Amino acid sequence: MRISHFQFPALDVPIKTYISSTQTMKKLIRFLGIFSTIVACQPSPAAVESDPIFTEIPSPVKEGGESNLVIAEDGTVYLSWLSYLNDSTDVLQFSTLNGNKWTTPLEIARGSDWFVNWADFPSMAVFQGSDKHLAAHWLQKSAAGVYDYDVRIALSDDGGENWAPSFIPHTDGIPAEHGFVSLLSLQNERIFAVWLDGRHTKTEATTADSEHSHGHRGAMTLRTAEFDRQGQLFEEAELDHRICDCCQTDAALTPTGPIVVYRDRSPEEIRDIYVVRKVNGQWTSPQPVAKDQWEIAGCPVNGPAIATLGEQVAVAWFTGAEGKSQVKLAFSNDMGKTFAPPIIIDDGQPIGRVDVVFADKGEALVSWIEQVEESGEVRLARVNAAGKLGESISVTPIGISRQSGFPILKKYKGEYLLAWTSGAETTSVSTMMISL
Repeated sequence: MRISHFQFPALDVPIKTYISSTQTMKKLIRFLGIFSTIVACQPSPAAVESDPIFTEIPSPVKEGGESNLVIAEDGTVYLSWLSYLNDSTDVLQFSTLNGNKWTTPLEIARGSDWFVNWADFPSMAVFQGSDKHLAAHWLQKSAAGVYDYDVRIALSDDGGENWAPSFIPHTDGIPAEHGFVSLLSLQNERIFAVWLDGRHTKTEATTADSEHSHGHRGAMTLRTAEFDRQGQLFEEAELDHRICDCCQTDAALTPTGPIVVYRDRSPEEIRDIYVVRKVNGQWTSPQPVAKDQWEIAGCPVNGPAIATLGEQVAVAWFTGAEGKSQVKLAFSNDMGKTFAPPIIIDDGQPIGRVDVVFADKGEALVSWIEQVEESGEVRLARVNAAGKLGESISVTPIGISRQSGFPILKKYKGEYLLAWTSGAETTSVSTMMISL
């Protein structure tokens, strides 16, 4: 009810006469009480939701893709990407955000023998306690096989001006697939790394794998290690002996330690989302976030994403269980030990390629690609324990081919920063600040 349209009681006598009547005085008092209640219930200007504000940031990338974002402890934002110098040479570069523009790019490394893949992209991390000590990873061929490549990690102690020779965090020495890396800065001045490790895919299959591998290959594993500012390795471990072959990993910190999310793979080819947690210095057994029971004979190349806020955990993922594509989100209030039933957040035709951040305590913001006719859109949705909050927010058009990659979402100073691969015949990197 609009206040300006509220009608007073019919006054068929002069005001003085009306007020002098005891009965009408009571009516007026009662009306004023109702009127004050209505006024109190009207939303203040600050309480009225405004439309999202999208502010594009000019890209520092001429031709490239596979962008990634990381925000350091001091709030510095790092954008990394691969520049395609020519048909044979790739360059890993980065830039930092300065106000509303990116700084002049700096080079981390370059190579003509790299493994460049739309879904398995490089990343950076910043050691806690120092804004000058950086780490970056990329993938480099190790043998002639198509998927024979190593994870390479380089370190800088001067803010990225210079980089030391790279090292390999996996010590198996087997020419096989090693990739889909997640880097996470720890409080002990180390970087935590987790990756998909194919050392057993070149060996005879185990008994558990033999039914589906026909005796030719073992399973992909999930492995981890930590490294310090000198590149020394610690805490090498296998976290899961059989996982999906080429879905991204993700990792975040809880008060007890790292939590890792990934797509598992059962002997029956059920490929649901699992987590492992480090508690009191020990890794837990793998546990499902939800039981979608997605049975699929090949890898969907569509990994999960995780965010933490204190003891709260939010995991977003894509599933095609029962022949229906869906993007889901599940919350945990006990650091990932248990998860509430998942919430469906897509708009009916999701491609997936998700990311998630905590907007506020108890509320997450999820990004994904939704198919729209023959193309797609990056969309956002707010979600809390009760479900999806309002309609999805359409952010930007995006292709649905592989070269569009995976949009990356970060929370930054009360707003949200999005990076994605744009373009068709030639690609670049686009970035945008989103104010909700």
